[in-house]
Amino acid sequence: MIIGRGCLLGLALALSSTGALAPDAFAASETRRVLPLATGDVTGAYFPAGIALCRVVNEGRREHGLRCAAVPSQASVANIGLVRSGEADLAIVQSDVQSAAVQGAGAFEGDGPYPELRAVMGLYPEPLTLVVRAEAGIATLADLTGKRVSLGAPGSGQRAQIDALMARLGWRASAFREALELEPAAAVNALCEDRIDAFFYVVGQPALAIQEATSSCGATLVDVAGPEVDALVAANPFYAAEEIPAGLYAGVDRPVQSFGVLATLVTRADASDADIEIVAGAILDNLPALAGFDPTLAGLDPAVMASRGLTAPLHPGAEAAFRARGFLE
Repeated sequence: MIIGRGCLLGLALALSSTGALAPDAFAASETRRVLPLATGDVTGAYFPAGIALCRVVNEGRREHGLRCAAVPSQASVANIGLVRSGEADLAIVQSDVQSAAVQGAGAFEGDGPYPELRAVMGLYPEPLTLVVRAEAGIATLADLTGKRVSLGAPGSGQRAQIDALMARLGWRASAFREALELEPAAAVNALCEDRIDAFFYVVGQPALAIQEATSSCGATLVDVAGPEVDALVAANPFYAAEEIPAGLYAGVDRPVQSFGVLATLVTRADASDADIEIVAGAILDNLPALAGFDPTLAGLDPAVMASRGLTAPLHPGAEAAFRARGFLE
């Protein structure tokens, strides 16, 4: 469901009263502009990351007059639609979804290319994570055949990545005993209740849903690796090999190999240069604080944020923020 800009702003007001934003984040003021930031499901990683990003922007609200409002959404693919329609000014999207939107490919074939999409910055890696029941007999990617597997919601950025992987492997949904389309929270419950054997999750690390699965029902992680994965990464510049560090999750005491996309922050070409420079500058000036607000935002590297995962042109306001701090020549 696509919700209008007025509904997004109303939702932001409601969230502010619950503590998702600063308590006075939306005090009435004719001089303050609200920038809705479309994120993802409240149980996922994009929503808390969006709250953290808006928090550092809003700390300077008395000087610059902007209100950044993180609002939940249906994630990457839907977020592009919200930005394109003007219902959101900012959005967090996967780097492969950003690329597909610019080209009018994949989920955006019906909409056509979106040349007005602009990148603000890259954020953090999102490795494709394969979570399995310890008793399911799944030690490698190939062991998934004949199992009950949740692939993720159709039309999502995650599903696009999994579909690309399955195409490289020569698999169809019929390769599985059951192919389900569960959201992460539902997938964790199904795994722990022995209703599925495995689920995929494209997410920044560490992820609460994976922590729940490993600590509550002894789930573990399996490498998403092999020659087919290597070929997929080589053919698509928005993918990169990734490693999930040992020790992030209960019982996972070795690094886990995978590949993934980058979470990115995007806007429109007609977004105010001054507004986007304020947003980008606040983020770049507060990286240690962001790491404390949300662990997925730890380790952000400004030099990488200015280029990696960005298919759309960098917005002039973001470019100005990076240049002013010496992160672009």
